[in-house]
Amino acid sequence: MDTVSLSGKELAAAINADTKARATALTEGPGAPRLALIVANDDPASAWYVNSLRKAAERLGIACDTVDLGPDATVAAIRAELAARGEDPATDAIMLQTPLPAGVRLDDVSSAIVATKDVDGVSPLSLGLLAAGLDGFVPATSEAVVELLAHHEVPLAGRHVAVVGRSNIVGKPLAQLLLAKDATVTVCHSRTADLAAVTATADVVVAAAGRIGLISGKHVRAGAVVIDVGTNEAPDGKIVGDVDADSVRGKAAGLSPVPGGVGPVTTALLMRHVVAAAETGRKG
Repeated sequence: MDTVSLSGKELAAAINADTKARATALTEGPGAPRLALIVANDDPASAWYVNSLRKAAERLGIACDTVDLGPDATVAAIRAELAARGEDPATDAIMLQTPLPAGVRLDDVSSAIVATKDVDGVSPLSLGLLAAGLDGFVPATSEAVVELLAHHEVPLAGRHVAVVGRSNIVGKPLAQLLLAKDATVTVCHSRTADLAAVTATADVVVAAAGRIGLISGKHVRAGAVVIDVGTNEAPDGKIVGDVDADSVRGKAAGLSPVPGGVGPVTTALLMRHVVAAAETGRKG
């Protein structure tokens, strides 16, 4: 079987074109949309992603303030910065980059992000709006998976989707988005007994656990679609996914590449969220 590469580059380009036009309209009026990107780690994969966000913002006409609080930042320091940016009228959007310092959980700090500026949808209020099916920003990575599947015309209604990973920034919100598309969703995690037995029954497998090579050919039934959300640093310094791509190719009908799959769509959606936050915030 030929495995189609489910690239996200074309989709990202289309989203970016719309975002740039909207950002230009704002720049010619009240001023460029402004994103505050809060970082509190020294993780190489995170640094790579933050750099890609800054470059994307620059290309699209979005101002990006990167605030590096350092890998030893406390809960109080992170919350204070998030609160200050929430009150700052010059800041349209806020994103808190993970991972966080040792001993700091996302739950400890995310409630300090104002929901109207929470462009990555990580605050309890944002997640609650998603669960209730109400309007609000949703986690961009989860949204990117759904958008990528739609772009490649992969049907979801009535299909079985296995999501491997239950984080609040990917797995859980993705399950909500998939349910809204009428998919039947199974969320797998570290305590799932016989992971392969579960994922091999799915029409679509989404790997979002943050473990290199977690999903291999034995986890995928012939003809299934596999979406790789992983962005892990390999021993050679390259960014790789959660899927052992070589063992899946030839068995899956489609596989998203890393990099070049979910990643560029996630970045494009984040930038679109920034512009949307600016548009909404400046109306008030």
